[in-house]
Amino acid sequence: MRKPTGIESLYIDFDAFFANAEKLLVPALRDRPVGVVPLPSEHTSLIACCYQSRLSGVKRGMSVAEARSACPDIALVLARHDEYVRLHHRILEEINRHLPVRRVWSIDEMECDLLGSEQQRGLQIARQVRDGLAENIGPLLTPSIGLGPNQFLAKVAAEMEKPAGLTLLHPETLPEQILHLPLTDLPGISSRMLARLHVAGITSMAGLWATSPKQARHIWRSVEGERLWLQLHGYAVSRPETVRRMFGHGRVLARGWQTPSKARECLRLLTAKAAQRLRREGYTASAADISLKTSDGTYWSGTQSFAPSRDDRTFLQAASILFDLGAEKLKGARFQNIYVMLHGLRRPGETSGDLFEHGASHTDRQRWERITDTMDSLNTRYGGGIISLGIRTELPGGYAGAKIAFGRVPDLKDFDAPARPHTKRVPHPES
Repeated sequence: MRKPTGIESLYIDFDAFFANAEKLLVPALRDRPVGVVPLPSEHTSLIACCYQSRLSGVKRGMSVAEARSACPDIALVLARHDEYVRLHHRILEEINRHLPVRRVWSIDEMECDLLGSEQQRGLQIARQVRDGLAENIGPLLTPSIGLGPNQFLAKVAAEMEKPAGLTLLHPETLPEQILHLPLTDLPGISSRMLARLHVAGITSMAGLWATSPKQARHIWRSVEGERLWLQLHGYAVSRPETVRRMFGHGRVLARGWQTPSKARECLRLLTAKAAQRLRREGYTASAADISLKTSDGTYWSGTQSFAPSRDDRTFLQAASILFDLGAEKLKGARFQNIYVMLHGLRRPGETSGDLFEHGASHTDRQRWERITDTMDSLNTRYGGGIISLGIRTELPGGYAGAKIAFGRVPDLKDFDAPARPHTKRVPHPES
């Protein structure tokens, strides 16, 4: 396995991306502590907060009430995922002016390769990227940039001096340059994995560095431990390409949406969104799963199979059948979480047909596929959501099926409505 002797990766990790994006987009927020919430409610939690608010003790995941108590002056704004995605694409254009983006890891993290003479000019290129972003995107949206012999160490470097950091980890300075870091600063070491390491007698970065690849594999109980050890030691580790296995969407239901009738509406919308993405990427699915979780923590899930399909009616019927089963099992409960997954994916050309599907069913499915294609065409031409099967209800917080998740940046086509023209504040209960 190859072990680079120089710097081959540049990793960009934006600081407090959602909150700083709001500061960039709304001048009135630039000098304010800002928190971002998913719902216009006093009963939700922060999904992001700026560094200014963190100085007052505000943290991501904190409830609205806790955030107001810690920082009375905080401006709580409703997340605008469509605006963040548009900003993300502008950022990629700017970075590509200086260095090709090799891989986008999330809405606010991306990686570039350093090739040939670029490896000697890594810090210079990083400064050019940083200055270009400040000039052409805005100085409030600061990146932390890390350079290292591989993507893993470049990401670690990007996290070392946040916010607005610029850190280089060279093979010749390892492990000394990282020995002070806690183990949880390494990607792949969660609190649960930290407990396993402690059981194995490894409590520091020095201890992890001194272990062997074989021991790391044993602690992780998988090849991932060996991969982490190799990356930590600066090796260039290649990973197999991931294969798309499902399309799914989930939602934490607002208080007014926890009844069976409202939860069903949410499920229909999430199912239609997952189906839309499936068709856009050219797949069919032959099974649907839904999962329901109630406010008392009870969990139910079920699966429905069908002939390989890509039309909304098939998926919505399957989701409805499953929801009826789940609602019967959980009778009287209030639903807190709902999730739908379409799987059993194939390309249309890979589908040989269902031997047990009679001619009328096949003809009916083809007709619904044509109807669905027409609906997709109209929605693309005139705006998402103009036509649908059944009534489409806007969910609290919006962005059904189009919220940003780690590792997934929604397509702009996932957003039904035009961009929100301004930032919506979460009203204070006393105002």
